[in-house]
Amino acid sequence: MTGKVYLVGAGPGDPELLTIKAHRLITTADVVLYDRLVGADIIALIPTTAEKMYVGKAKSMHSLPQNEINGLLAQKAKEGKMVVRLKGGDPFIFGRGGEELEELVQESVPFEVVPGITAAAGCAAYAGIPLTHRDYAQSVRFLTGHLKDGTTDLPWDELVHPAQTLVIYMGLTGLEEISQSLIRFGMKPSMPVAVVEKGTTLEQRVFTSTISDILAVIKQNDVKSPALLIIGDVVTLQNKLEWHGKY
Repeated sequence: MTGKVYLVGAGPGDPELLTIKAHRLITTADVVLYDRLVGADIIALIPTTAEKMYVGKAKSMHSLPQNEINGLLAQKAKEGKMVVRLKGGDPFIFGRGGEELEELVQESVPFEVVPGITAAAGCAAYAGIPLTHRDYAQSVRFLTGHLKDGTTDLPWDELVHPAQTLVIYMGLTGLEEISQSLIRFGMKPSMPVAVVEKGTTLEQRVFTSTISDILAVIKQNDVKSPALLIIGDVVTLQNKLEWHGKY
C-alpha cells in the first residue's frame, strides 16, 4: 500500500504561525524530512515515534542533493508511510516544492500541498513594513538573490520601477552586486532598504539604511542568514509601525 507525501509550509519561524493543518500533519507523521530554516520549536512538535530526517541546505553545503531528496520522498511513501516534507516559509515560493512534486508525479505517489506563510509576509509584518501601502507601493515583487547556477543575474531593468516593493530572498551573499546593479540601472542611491535577520523569531533583528549604504551596515552588524531584503519606500514606515514588544 502506497502512503502519501504532504508538502508542508512551516512558515517563517514563529511556531504560532503554523496553519492548523500543518500542525496536525506534523504531529501525526510517520516520517518528517525538514529543512535548515525550520525552527527548533517546530521540530520539537514531531512525535518521538516518527523518523526525523534533516535534509537542509546552506550555500554550497547540502546534506543531500535535491534529486536524492526527491527520491527519498517517493521511497518512504511507497513503504506505506505518511510522509511530511517540512519546508521553511511556503513550499512554492523559492522552496523547490515544484521540483519535488515532479518526481512524485513520475513515481505515481499521492501528495498534497499545505501552504505556509512565506518569509516575505511574515518578516515584513513582524518588522513593521507593509509591503504595499497605497501612498508608497502599488506592487510587490518576490525575487531570489541566488539563482540555480549560483549567479545573481536578475532582470535589473524591470526591477527599477516607481511605486514597487522588492523582496529578495537569499540576498546576503550577492548584496554588493544587487545594490550596485540596481543603482546602475537607475535606482536612486537613497532608496530605503531593510534587512530582516531571523524574522518572526525572538532573535529577530531589523536594520534599515539606503541601497548605497546597506552593505556597510550589514558588515558592521555581522548579519547572518537567514535574512530577507526589502527594498522600497515602504521601508520608511518601519520605525513607526514596528511592534517593539515580545512575540
